[in-house]
Amino acid sequence: MTDMTGSADKAVDAIGIATAVDATAAANAWFAYLSAERDLAAHTIEAYRRDLGQFLFFLAHHFGGAATMEMLLSLSARDVRAFLAYRRSQDVGSRSLSRSLSALRMFYRFLERRGYGKNDAVRAVSMPKLPHAVPKPLPAAKASALMEGSDIAAPDAPEWTLARDTAVLTLLYGSGLRISEALSLQVGDAPVKGRDMLRVEGKGNKTRVVPVLPVTRAAIERYLALCPKQLGPGDPLFIGVRGKRLSPRIIQLRMEKARAALGLPDTATPHALRHSFATHLLGAGADLRSIQELLGHASLSTTQGYTEVDRAHLLKAYESAHPRA
Repeated sequence: MTDMTGSADKAVDAIGIATAVDATAAANAWFAYLSAERDLAAHTIEAYRRDLGQFLFFLAHHFGGAATMEMLLSLSARDVRAFLAYRRSQDVGSRSLSRSLSALRMFYRFLERRGYGKNDAVRAVSMPKLPHAVPKPLPAAKASALMEGSDIAAPDAPEWTLARDTAVLTLLYGSGLRISEALSLQVGDAPVKGRDMLRVEGKGNKTRVVPVLPVTRAAIERYLALCPKQLGPGDPLFIGVRGKRLSPRIIQLRMEKARAALGLPDTATPHALRHSFATHLLGAGADLRSIQELLGHASLSTTQGYTEVDRAHLLKAYESAHPRA
């Protein structure tokens, strides 16, 4: 293997530069398939583009020449493991490596189905072991403090942006939304004027209906009343100061400031509010199937991850229900 003095961050440009024409055409055909036939989100396709680009960048240096289809179809499992080892040497974690390997498996499956050729080397390599990550919800008291006192984190901000951010955070905790789901809402979707349900489009374009608490509805109504721009039904519900759809980074920064101002742990992120929603429902007696529906999880096993953060509740339920307890 030749010395790699370049950066794998440049690998996105490797497709079409450090890659032969036939391999480039196959890669572009895969990206077109992901967009047109699989209807994947743009940021997901970009992540796969980055993963494949890093792989092709590695191969160009590993074999000392531009990656070709012949090269791709003759790789051994040892070559794939060398790529993973190289990425690991760059302090890339197991979760990212697992995603990269999944992307490569998808790419090779596409090549086989479209008649480019077959190579089982990628499938022969085991997925990196992932650390067992348990969701870290906020205690109910701290979640409530965040809803009621997030303004303290940015005392000099315009009142309407404070109301906006509070409305978003309240929606994440009160209805269990992903931040992407909350920020993709249109004004016409807003749960105002007594509406207590919200229709949300989640992952895979799957639609679900979630309840909206009165406190959430009030927060959204206050934000809309203070918003300086007249918004129509088809406009984004949550906008930035320039009038465009609000960036998730703004809410993440608000949470960072709130952690310091309210003494919240480092695990207090926007996504932690979704975990908190599920965990507090579980602690109040809701069943996992109902929580699965509210969260929009495709598999109950995903929802079951929340049971591990409330062992005390489950043990209490076991002791009170089991006939031999």
